[in-house]
Amino acid sequence: MDLLERLDEARDTALEAVSKAASLAELASVETAVLGKDSDIGAVRRSMGSIDPDLRPRVGAKLNEVTKAVTALLEERRAELERQEAEERLQAERVDMTLPAVEYPLGVLHVLQQTIDEITDIFTSIGYAVADGPEAELAWYNFDALNTPPTHPARFESDTMYLDYGDPADEMLLRTQTSPVQVRWMESHEPPVYIIAPGKTYRTDAIDATHLPVFHQIEGLAVDEDITFADLKGTLHYFAKEFFGPGTKIRLRPHFFPFTEPSAELDVSCFNCDGGEPDCRVCKGAGWLEMLGCGMVDPAVFAAAGYDPEKVTGFAFGIGVERPAMVRYGINDIRNFTDNDLRFLHQFPS
Repeated sequence: MDLLERLDEARDTALEAVSKAASLAELASVETAVLGKDSDIGAVRRSMGSIDPDLRPRVGAKLNEVTKAVTALLEERRAELERQEAEERLQAERVDMTLPAVEYPLGVLHVLQQTIDEITDIFTSIGYAVADGPEAELAWYNFDALNTPPTHPARFESDTMYLDYGDPADEMLLRTQTSPVQVRWMESHEPPVYIIAPGKTYRTDAIDATHLPVFHQIEGLAVDEDITFADLKGTLHYFAKEFFGPGTKIRLRPHFFPFTEPSAELDVSCFNCDGGEPDCRVCKGAGWLEMLGCGMVDPAVFAAAGYDPEKVTGFAFGIGVERPAMVRYGINDIRNFTDNDLRFLHQFPS
């Protein structure tokens, strides 16, 4: 068989083998078999130097023709197999988007945080800003600047969690109220002032059904020219109606707080019975619910914060968040807020 016929036969064999290759790996083996140095085409390529010079051009041209034909089919088949394997891989890895997704339970805000947010929304809707301050506080801001003398029982170690109990100028404690925020705010802001200060507070209370050593409070402060006790009453009445319902009534009873004068306790009418049921589960027949302390800011507090008490007046109030939450939802044990019992928490979806 002459070389030209051998190349024609090698081409036909190679093209058939390439066409039958069923995978990229098989195609790679076929390529080596039909174009490698041990193939018929490779053998002709190696023998070109010994071919009769008169025949060499024809054999060389035929060799190039056969090599190009086999190479072209190899590339075409390789592209076809790559597309085929890619499609098979996509089908194997396909995600059925019609299947139901895995659902994870969503958490909700704690009932106390819900209460804080609701009270905050009530006051910010009438122009109050939200202020914040440190929970580890200097005794100056927690007591002295609020007109609370060193002999006041609230300053005893039995009532207050001191972090550094020594020089009165440097006494550090966990704040017993969020009232220090009002002094810090007044030190850095000129009047008028309308703020609320929500946050955690700390006292050395024994844990029982109505006491926790860590609880939450929202302090309110309004300072401007010619603010009167009537403004305080109107503001708190608005809050009570927004939180407990439009038919809520309030009453103010005289009280004493070192940082306000005059001072009062605010009661709200029972939203459950409106004072008409002796066996009411909420007010126990009293008709009223004790809610918060309030009063007109003492001039000494203004002086400590750098305000002129001859030019401004104001009122302050402090709401213990747990109290309105317990009253509204009929919770009779404050420990429920901290026990992390899902049976309790799931009753208050946000």
